[in-house]
Amino acid sequence: MASRFNCEIDPDSGFCHGVVRAVDKAEEFLSGGGRLFSLGAMVHNTAEIARLAGKGLVTIDLDGLRQLGSGDTVLIRAHGEPPATYELARSIGVNLIDCTCPVVLKLQRDIAQAWRSASASGGTVVIFGKKGHAEVNGLVGQTGGEAIVIENLDEIDRLDFSRHIELFSQTTRDPAEYEALKEALLERTSDITIHDTICRQVFGRHRKLAAFAAGHDVILFVSGHDSSNGKVLFELCRQHNPKTYWVEDPKSLRPEWLSGAASIGITGATSTPRWQLEAVAARCKLYNP
Repeated sequence: MASRFNCEIDPDSGFCHGVVRAVDKAEEFLSGGGRLFSLGAMVHNTAEIARLAGKGLVTIDLDGLRQLGSGDTVLIRAHGEPPATYELARSIGVNLIDCTCPVVLKLQRDIAQAWRSASASGGTVVIFGKKGHAEVNGLVGQTGGEAIVIENLDEIDRLDFSRHIELFSQTTRDPAEYEALKEALLERTSDITIHDTICRQVFGRHRKLAAFAAGHDVILFVSGHDSSNGKVLFELCRQHNPKTYWVEDPKSLRPEWLSGAASIGITGATSTPRWQLEAVAARCKLYNP
């Protein structure tokens, strides 16, 4: 049996602004009774996807998009899409609700501009991000597929340091890892332009989350396992509090994790909705003697 404990939900957790905007637009459209398709999962969170599906949102991929016709409505999620997706949508005649996060949209435009300049002078665009991630696919698409994506320091030897480098980051990457990458590249070349493109909300979240994790006996980290941001933030919590446990849904919470704790902190990824954090908090109360 766990000892009596206090339970606190991280006040800075929950959806980021871009995801909130996309979910709000989806729910607004669906409230009118229309049929809405999301190109890719709205968020990397199984429970939230199921909730939105219950309201009528249908998640499709590019093959599914090709099966639609004029009059159908498709939502572009916060991650954004490459130019080829918009060309396909126009050719089919579907209606688009573009919910690309404004931060991602600006990054797409900056990369497109940098690519035009770099390619004209023999340079290249390098993106620090997760290969195959939806946001990264949209960023690479701004360069016609020519940008080089690197996931970690071990991959910098793939770069041609005789060429000018325009360096960008996926908006949700770990700021500390990006700093380490920038330092490593600057040791190899001075012919580089570094763009600070990590979302300010994400950047500030890391600092606050470290303090939140250190301030509790146990951290319950709520996220879907396919969330890239979730994996980064979970590891950050675990660095500052080894008693950090991944909780995908309330039923996965194990009471022995709470044993001996006086303070429980509940937090999650930027793809974790507030209602799910509250559900885990309610589950904790079942084990509070």
